[in-house]
Amino acid sequence: MIIYALLGLTLILAFVSLRLIWKAGSRSLRVSYSYLLTGISLASFIYLYGTWVYLSIYADDVFGILALLLLLTGFFRKKQNAAGPSSWRFRANLLLAMLLTGLSVLYFTGTTGSSKVVNLSFPFKKGNYFVLQGGKGLPTNVFHFSLRGAVYAMDIVKLNHFGGRADKVFSKRLSDYEIFGDTLYAPCNGRVVRAYSNNPDNIPPNMKRGPKNTNQVLLETDSTYIFMGHLRMNSVLVKDGEEVVVGQPLACIGNSGFSTEPHLHIQVHRRQEGIPWYLGQPLYIHFNGKGYLLNEVIHNR
Repeated sequence: MIIYALLGLTLILAFVSLRLIWKAGSRSLRVSYSYLLTGISLASFIYLYGTWVYLSIYADDVFGILALLLLLTGFFRKKQNAAGPSSWRFRANLLLAMLLTGLSVLYFTGTTGSSKVVNLSFPFKKGNYFVLQGGKGLPTNVFHFSLRGAVYAMDIVKLNHFGGRADKVFSKRLSDYEIFGDTLYAPCNGRVVRAYSNNPDNIPPNMKRGPKNTNQVLLETDSTYIFMGHLRMNSVLVKDGEEVVVGQPLACIGNSGFSTEPHLHIQVHRRQEGIPWYLGQPLYIHFNGKGYLLNEVIHNR
């Protein structure tokens, strides 16, 4: 299962980063700084990109605190009289540290340059939500980047009291996922271009590729299209051509279409004449005036 593989990789890399920081703290900085740089850069990378939510987002905080404690205590530990790394390992450490640092910087900046922004109302009521996929293009939004025009698309899940998006790391029972059945509300005023929910919800990890297999609501405003997908079967409350207002219930979250677990997929495009909605200029979404990146929590009070 890909979820177990991703979580396992996160935990392994986290352990390796802590081991490198610990190792660097036992030696003088003169001979260990390549280990230290590699450990810090790897810890930063896995803190930002790690799939901690499959376990709990609080595990990410615990890891960050451990890394800082190891870093600080390293300055006070008794130093061993040990040799530094070999020349090839020294160069490999520095190269890896530079690569990981670059990826950490790109987490915040993305690769799309200056993005055009659209401001929407957050489409859920009270609760803590999580950006499972999102960001400003590569490398954080790599899956959506490969889809037609979805460079700023977001996948959103809901968190339970333990900081997880489900009762288990993986479950075939849809009700175990916190967001399943959650009501989706209109993020803006607009007109319904397309709305249907006759597709069944997938039992994880099964999924059905193809846009017609995704229960969806597509809204249009004077300047944009807003697509919301993976909705629950027979849950859509609006019809094609209907005018909706911000905060109006639209549907419930499900697991239809190209989706391995319940979540909301949302993407926005500029409205341009003569081309399909998904080929219009993609817009970076702000909810209530704030933008969110991969693995960020949306606190909706």
